[in-house]
Order: sequence, then C-alpha cells, then structure tokens
Amino acid sequence: MKVVETSIPDVKVIEPRVFGDERGYFMETFRQDWFKKYVADVEFIQDNHSKSKHGILRGLHYQLEHTQGKLVRVTSGEVYDVAVDMRKSSATFGKCVGMLLSAENKRQLWVPAGFAHGFYVTSDFAEFCYRCTDYYHPESEVSIRYDDPTIGINWPLLNGEAPSLSAKDEDGLDFTSAPAFK
Repeated sequence: MKVVETSIPDVKVIEPRVFGDERGYFMETFRQDWFKKYVADVEFIQDNHSKSKHGILRGLHYQLEHTQGKLVRVTSGEVYDVAVDMRKSSATFGKCVGMLLSAENKRQLWVPAGFAHGFYVTSDFAEFCYRCTDYYHPESEVSIRYDDPTIGINWPLLNGEAPSLSAKDEDGLDFTSAPAFK
C-alpha cells in the first residue's frame, strides 16, 4: 500500500497494490501494523456499509462525543468524498479535502477524528464502506450544510441540481454556528 499526502497533512489517501491477471485481482485493503506505522496509531472498533443511489449526499457529519476517525472506501460505484477540519486549534481549521473514490480506483481516504465527513454519489449507485475508531453516537452527532459558503466545497453535482438529502442534513448547521473541537 502507498500513502498519498493531501492538502491537509492529517488526511491521507491510501492506494493499495493490486495484483491481477485474466482471472481477476487481489489486493490487501487493511493491515493494522502498516496502518499504525504509516497513517495513524488508532484502533478500529466498528465497520459500516451503506448503499446509495445517484444524487444522494450524506453529510457533512461528525460527533462531539465518541469522536470517530474513519477509513473509507467504495466497493461499487463512485462518490465524491469530503473531509472538513473542525479542530479550532488546527492551522487547517475550516479547510476541506475532496476527491473521487471509486471501485475502479480502489483508493481509501483516512478521515481523522475532529473532521466532518460527507460524500455525494456520482455513479448510478455506490456502496460505501468505512471503519470507525469509535461507536456511532447519534446523541452527539452534528450535521453541517453541504453548501455552506464558508467551506466552499465544489461538489460535482449533476447538471447543478440540488442533491437528495436526509431530513437531518436538510437542517444542517452553518459552519460558523457549528460547534468545533479545541
């Protein structure tokens, strides 16, 4: 596996080595000792898997308690994935990293604790998998508006049409109103 730096030093892209031939392919997607050495010294305790249709946008979410780091990847389809730094003491506070993750490019994104996270489905559908460093804690979850101008994410929306959002994401907070980490 190879680590690729992003414009936010704590957010990392992981590119697996893919071994393939006419029969198919094999790749290692996670190895704890390698991850701890080259990416982050964390323990994962929960795996999640979602499936969404084209035009669905999930996020931007984070938890104030039971703060989660996430290692995310797409096993089918393609998404535009975004991480936003919510750590007030960070030099990159309020900055974001966005990129395409797909079953084809096989990239993974490490989103550390202290970041809001979201994705937009650009293919007909996508299956999205993520490993988390803490359990889901809905009581402390915060949702920030995907289109907040302070953050300025350039989502690749189809024909500029508004994405399909959940009720909690429709009611998301503006970045300046959202609680930040120290």
